[in-house]
Amino acid sequence: MSHEPLTYRAAGVDIERGNRLVERIKAAASSTAREGQLAAIGGFGALFELPVDRYRRPVLVSGTDGVGTKLKLALRTGRHAGVGIDLVAMCVNDILTLGAEPLYFLDYYATGQLDEKVAIDVIEGIAEGCRQSGAALIGGETAEMPGLYRHGDYDLAGFCVGVVEKDAIIDGSRIRPGHSLLGLASSGPHANGYSLIRKILEVNDSDLEECIADRRLQELLLEPTRIYVNSVLGLIRQLDVLGIAHITGGGLTENLPRILPPQTCACLDLSSWKPAPVFAWLQAKGRVSDEEMRRTFNCGIGLVIAVAGQHQEQAMAILQESGEQVSCIGKVATYRDGPRVIYQ
Repeated sequence: MSHEPLTYRAAGVDIERGNRLVERIKAAASSTAREGQLAAIGGFGALFELPVDRYRRPVLVSGTDGVGTKLKLALRTGRHAGVGIDLVAMCVNDILTLGAEPLYFLDYYATGQLDEKVAIDVIEGIAEGCRQSGAALIGGETAEMPGLYRHGDYDLAGFCVGVVEKDAIIDGSRIRPGHSLLGLASSGPHANGYSLIRKILEVNDSDLEECIADRRLQELLLEPTRIYVNSVLGLIRQLDVLGIAHITGGGLTENLPRILPPQTCACLDLSSWKPAPVFAWLQAKGRVSDEEMRRTFNCGIGLVIAVAGQHQEQAMAILQESGEQVSCIGKVATYRDGPRVIYQ
């Protein structure tokens, strides 16, 4: 059987379009440049010089994450820049829990057929997240894979590297009963629990234009993840921070125990903070139990910081001055039996 000579473009991959995209995103990437970056985007590898002049015993801290099915809402609404910020936030907030300063970030964008406008929106969002966190966007990969992704779909992954002084690593090992737990407000569901959110929207045939507390539902659900880097690093420079938990998938129930020493537990006062109205809407529409809410969503708390009781008020003041909405949400107690996180 005869046929015309085949090309990569005929198979669904347009190299020229990919090259155009790289050229268009160079400006966004260059806006994130910082000290230590040694090469512009577009090479085979990314170079970054370790800031040994500022660290005696530098330890590299790395993290990787994605945005999950929040991408489906971005596709449904055509709002893509926010998920780029989400991608950076999920990675930099993770390495921040160890006290690390983000240095650089790389992204992986995979799609069935490259849509330049969508890709640019996403990558400009990634650049904004990098600017907010002080990380340099020094590389990435755009993969066009027809047959693996449906037309219009795309996926994201992010990779972040940071640095912390070895004797300043924050791992929660010094947390003791009586220490205070400070909760930093989230900007919404962040990038977790969206399979349940989408199911709630589906069974209720929800209108994304519906208003909740004077904001459209789609805006609330696509609000980018808050990046806590600058405010928390500022706190660390002034006070002894004992532990930091990033409240992602698993909520407070699953994430707080990750930083608690074995013989301790967290006692949380549910009246000490007020979750954003979108969480009450999700719970009511989905008839979601309290327990399920707390182990699926952040429920209004994006980051938890453990400090000694005598530092509580000063820490809260520093965080508030940095623009954070912060509450003392509970105390560390001696663990005896039962759950590691107790809600009161």
